[in-house]
Amino acid sequence: MEERTFKIDENQEHQRLDKAVALFLDVSRKRVKDLLDDNHIFVNGKSAKASYTTVLNDRITIEIPEDENTEVLPENIPLDIVYEDSDLIVINKPKGMVVHPAPGHYSGTLVNALLYHCKDLSGINGVNRPGIVHRIDKDTSGLLVVCKNDKAHKAISEQLANKTCHRQYVCIVHHPFSHEYGTIHAPIGRSEKDRKKMEVTSKNSKDAITHFTVLKNFREYAYVQCQLETGRTHQIRVHMQYIGHPIAGDPTYGYRKTLETNGQLLHANKLEFIHPTSNEKMTFEIGLEKEFEQVLKELEEME
Repeated sequence: MEERTFKIDENQEHQRLDKAVALFLDVSRKRVKDLLDDNHIFVNGKSAKASYTTVLNDRITIEIPEDENTEVLPENIPLDIVYEDSDLIVINKPKGMVVHPAPGHYSGTLVNALLYHCKDLSGINGVNRPGIVHRIDKDTSGLLVVCKNDKAHKAISEQLANKTCHRQYVCIVHHPFSHEYGTIHAPIGRSEKDRKKMEVTSKNSKDAITHFTVLKNFREYAYVQCQLETGRTHQIRVHMQYIGHPIAGDPTYGYRKTLETNGQLLHANKLEFIHPTSNEKMTFEIGLEKEFEQVLKELEEME
């Protein structure tokens, strides 16, 4: 049984318990109700009702039982396929889609869709993450490569480790910049205060490097291109927050007062790697996700 714990901060106090837990776990209120009914959620060590109103510094503990059916099933979900051959498939992942199954997300994921579309996927990462070499967050849209066999998986993994697989993103962040480009070199590890978050820290962290170029400044925002040199969890989101330019719409690392969006305005627009069989350099670019494009257009019209 997995156990998750978090402490209520100023952004979460005065909420119903079921709502606070649903946001923390990123699951439905129905899922939280089931956990409450089965006595798997505790406030400061004691059982509580869904209607309990949270108080600052409440310690919430959630027990997540092992799912009785951990089999990941194929689902007929449309995929935006940018490229495909016998070794790999490049997908333009839509905003709002989870990449692989996890507690609270056992269906509707990219892996469920891939299992329906592909006969074979590499098995290196196990049954819940077949073919997945790298991932992008649920509310981040854009390009990622999925491998169909172990040979391809190992080859792409090595390129990621050797920094020869290049991943480029664009984002809209708060506040214009006074300079055109820069490099953020700051280690990232899991937050000790909130285990769901990552942060720049020297404790139990890994080296992280993000290069950025300012594409356009607006009055209150900036349109920025980011190049990953490393691939840490939430890296761009954490690094941009760290330098005082959090991504607009980011519910975890951003401001409460921000642009009206369904999650962070972050899009993986370019991907480059060497093909594992042909040794050919493969380059893929994709246009902006619709919501991102509309917000950018509105910012330009306001200038």
